[in-house]
Amino acid sequence: MNTTQLSRPNVQALTPYQSARKLGGNGTIWLNANESPLSPNFQLSGKDLNRYPEPQPQAVVEGYAAYAGVNAENVLVTRGGDEGIELIIRAFCEPAHDAILFCPPTYGMYAVSAETANVTCKTMPLDADFQLNLEAIEAQLDGVKAVFVCSPNNPTGNLLKRSDLIKLLQMTAGKAIVVVDEAYIEFCPEASFANELQNYPNLAIIRTLSKAFALAGLRCGFVLANAELIQILSKVIAPYPIPVPSADIAAQALADTNLTVVKKRVQTTLDNRQWLADQLVALPQVEQVFPSEANYLLFKCQDGEKVFKALWDLGIILRDQNKALNLQDCIRITVGTKEECERVVEAIKQIN
Repeated sequence: MNTTQLSRPNVQALTPYQSARKLGGNGTIWLNANESPLSPNFQLSGKDLNRYPEPQPQAVVEGYAAYAGVNAENVLVTRGGDEGIELIIRAFCEPAHDAILFCPPTYGMYAVSAETANVTCKTMPLDADFQLNLEAIEAQLDGVKAVFVCSPNNPTGNLLKRSDLIKLLQMTAGKAIVVVDEAYIEFCPEASFANELQNYPNLAIIRTLSKAFALAGLRCGFVLANAELIQILSKVIAPYPIPVPSADIAAQALADTNLTVVKKRVQTTLDNRQWLADQLVALPQVEQVFPSEANYLLFKCQDGEKVFKALWDLGIILRDQNKALNLQDCIRITVGTKEECERVVEAIKQIN
């Protein structure tokens, strides 16, 4: 018996999440991971590293609570948004018994986290407008302990209808946790569900500093939820999840002076997104550019694989969505700097 055979059968069968870095590429322009194109500059506090960090760094908890408009008891700091997904599955889903439900095309880590925990995955595809099919979801809720939705949705970029999310929370009340992934909410803050926490005890919101805050390398995220749900997740999180240097930088990122910088960065991204969308839709190789409320665009080509490969060979690394459900010939592009956007458009123009 080899080592692989000693591992759990569900892990042996698992297809891991293909992160942008895992997919490789010899890039000069990286627009495949929805990162900020520019890095902020923060300083470490110089705290002693021979001591364990706070289990939940108070300055970060209070800073994010103030930023999100919730109470400190409604905030759990996690190692990126991905840990929040994992914690909810671990805390609420019994392995080999319970299920989660999600709606493809969407973020791939919901499935990977569930499959790793030996939790069943149920799917109910988004409709032709990339919106929830509530009637079909309701018919699939038996045995489901958590429903994961992403708004703005990755990779499609659209917001899910607020009225549909309210109905989803109502139909799952007392039965399942509804997890609204708001990783990109800074690009459309008026759509946040943070103000609904007091109304729906089964609501959990995933947030991150990786996108608009330009801190993908920090791996700092948050779960926002009512105090009881946060206490449940606190039972299963690691004892010291946030390293001291990460907490130092996160606290600085949440200071008022930096929040002003974040808003300016977001506006620049929105301006570049509009310019890029206008340019892409005018290209003969592009059939459609989908509306987006995030820092990326999904666009469909006559031959998406050809365009993706041609750009890849030029060192312009985008995200191929051709194999995603109902996204044949589609490519996702992160909105980079104006210069990066210009270079992408010019490169596509040269593809016969």
